Amino acid sequence: MKKTLLMYVLLIGTVAAGYSLNNAAQVPDPVKKAKGLQKELKLTDDQTDKIAAIYQESSQKFEKLRASQHGNSDKMLPEIGTLRAATIKKIKAVLTPRQGLKYDKLVNGPDKYASSGGWSDGWSSTQAN
Repeated sequence: MKKTLLMYVLLIGTVAAGYSLNNAAQVPDPVKKAKGLQKELKLTDDQTDKIAAIYQESSQKFEKLRASQHGNSDKMLPEIGTLRAATIKKIKAVLTPRQGLKYDKLVNGPDKYASSGGWSDGWSSTQAN
Protein backbone atom coordinates (compact mmCIF):
# COMPACT_ATOMS: atom_id res chain seq x y z
CA MET A 1 0.00 0.00 0.00
CA LYS A 2 2.80 2.41 0.91
CA LYS A 3 4.62 1.63 -2.33
CA THR A 4 1.48 2.28 -4.36
CA LEU A 5 0.90 5.57 -2.58
CA LEU A 6 4.53 6.56 -3.13
CA MET A 7 4.22 5.73 -6.83
CA TYR A 8 1.11 7.91 -7.13
CA VAL A 9 2.82 10.80 -5.36
CA LEU A 10 5.83 10.51 -7.67
CA LEU A 11 3.59 10.35 -10.72
CA ILE A 12 1.63 13.42 -9.64
CA GLY A 13 4.88 15.28 -8.94
CA THR A 14 6.27 14.39 -12.36
CA VAL A 15 3.10 15.47 -14.12
CA ALA A 16 2.99 18.73 -12.14
CA ALA A 17 6.64 19.48 -12.97
CA GLY A 18 6.00 18.79 -16.64
CA TYR A 19 2.96 21.03 -16.59
CA SER A 20 5.00 23.87 -15.07
CA LEU A 21 7.70 23.49 -17.70
CA ASN A 22 5.11 23.47 -20.47
CA ASN A 23 3.47 26.65 -19.18
CA ALA A 24 6.84 28.40 -18.97
CA ALA A 25 7.59 27.33 -22.53
CA GLN A 26 4.27 28.71 -23.74
CA VAL A 27 5.20 32.32 -23.02
CA PRO A 28 5.46 33.66 -26.56
CA ASP A 29 8.63 35.18 -27.92
CA PRO A 30 7.75 38.83 -28.68
CA VAL A 31 9.74 38.80 -31.92
CA LYS A 32 8.04 35.63 -33.20
CA LYS A 33 4.67 36.99 -32.17
CA ALA A 34 5.33 40.29 -33.96
CA LYS A 35 6.47 38.35 -37.06
CA GLY A 36 3.15 36.48 -36.95
CA LEU A 37 1.32 39.79 -36.86
CA GLN A 38 3.56 41.00 -39.69
CA LYS A 39 2.18 38.19 -41.86
CA GLU A 40 -1.41 38.95 -40.84
CA LEU A 41 -1.20 42.72 -41.46
CA LYS A 42 1.66 43.00 -43.98
CA LEU A 43 3.76 45.10 -41.61
CA THR A 44 7.07 46.66 -42.54
CA ASP A 45 10.18 45.48 -40.73
CA ASP A 46 10.25 48.75 -38.76
CA GLN A 47 6.63 48.28 -37.64
CA THR A 48 7.38 44.68 -36.70
CA ASP A 49 10.36 45.74 -34.55
CA LYS A 50 8.26 48.38 -32.78
CA ILE A 51 5.44 45.90 -32.11
CA ALA A 52 7.91 43.31 -30.81
CA ALA A 53 9.09 45.92 -28.28
CA ILE A 54 5.46 46.63 -27.33
CA TYR A 55 4.78 42.92 -26.83
CA GLN A 56 7.95 42.60 -24.73
CA GLU A 57 6.94 45.51 -22.51
CA SER A 58 3.40 44.12 -22.16
CA SER A 59 4.72 40.70 -21.20
CA GLN A 60 7.06 42.14 -18.58
CA LYS A 61 4.26 44.19 -17.03
CA PHE A 62 2.03 41.11 -16.98
CA GLU A 63 4.72 39.08 -15.20
CA LYS A 64 5.14 41.83 -12.58
CA LEU A 65 1.37 41.93 -12.09
CA ARG A 66 1.16 38.16 -11.77
CA ALA A 67 3.99 38.14 -9.22
CA SER A 68 2.45 40.96 -7.18
CA GLN A 69 -0.93 39.20 -7.07
CA HIS A 70 0.63 35.76 -6.57
CA GLY A 71 -1.12 34.50 -9.71
CA ASN A 72 -4.60 35.25 -8.32
CA SER A 73 -6.49 35.80 -11.57
CA ASP A 74 -9.51 37.35 -9.82
CA LYS A 75 -7.32 40.12 -8.44
CA MET A 76 -5.46 40.47 -11.74
CA LEU A 77 -8.47 40.82 -14.06
CA PRO A 78 -9.09 44.56 -13.74
CA GLU A 79 -5.42 45.39 -14.27
CA ILE A 80 -5.13 42.90 -17.13
CA GLY A 81 -7.94 44.69 -18.94
CA THR A 82 -6.16 48.01 -18.52
CA LEU A 83 -2.83 46.53 -19.66
CA ARG A 84 -4.42 44.88 -22.69
CA ALA A 85 -6.16 48.16 -23.69
CA ALA A 86 -2.87 50.06 -23.38
CA THR A 87 -1.09 47.45 -25.50
CA ILE A 88 -3.74 47.65 -28.21
CA LYS A 89 -3.52 51.45 -28.23
CA LYS A 90 0.28 51.35 -28.60
CA ILE A 91 0.12 48.81 -31.41
CA LYS A 92 -2.56 50.77 -33.27
CA ALA A 93 -0.34 53.87 -33.09
CA VAL A 94 2.27 51.97 -35.15
CA LEU A 95 -0.22 50.80 -37.80
CA THR A 96 -1.56 52.50 -40.90
CA PRO A 97 -5.33 53.17 -40.94
CA ARG A 98 -5.91 50.12 -43.18
CA GLN A 99 -3.79 47.88 -40.97
CA GLY A 100 -5.60 49.28 -37.93
CA LEU A 101 -8.97 48.17 -39.31
CA LYS A 102 -7.65 44.68 -39.96
CA TYR A 103 -6.07 44.60 -36.50
CA ASP A 104 -9.41 45.58 -34.94
CA LYS A 105 -10.99 42.58 -36.66
CA LEU A 106 -8.27 40.30 -35.29
CA VAL A 107 -8.65 41.61 -31.76
CA ASN A 108 -12.42 42.08 -31.64
CA GLY A 109 -13.62 39.51 -34.13
CA PRO A 110 -15.81 36.51 -33.32
CA ASP A 111 -12.79 34.32 -32.61
CA LYS A 112 -10.97 36.84 -30.41
CA TYR A 113 -10.75 34.37 -27.54
CA ALA A 114 -9.88 31.47 -29.79
CA SER A 115 -6.85 31.52 -32.03
CA SER A 116 -6.29 35.24 -32.52
CA GLY A 117 -7.06 36.65 -29.08
CA GLY A 118 -3.37 36.83 -28.27
CA TRP A 119 -2.67 39.65 -30.71
CA SER A 120 -3.83 42.16 -28.07
CA ASP A 121 -1.15 41.45 -25.46
CA GLY A 122 2.39 40.25 -24.94
CA TRP A 123 1.71 37.16 -22.88
CA SER A 124 -0.99 35.17 -24.68
CA SER A 125 -0.28 32.63 -27.33
CA THR A 126 -1.54 33.07 -30.88
CA GLN A 127 -2.13 30.66 -33.71
CA ALA A 128 0.96 32.10 -35.44
CA ASN A 129 3.20 31.10 -32.53
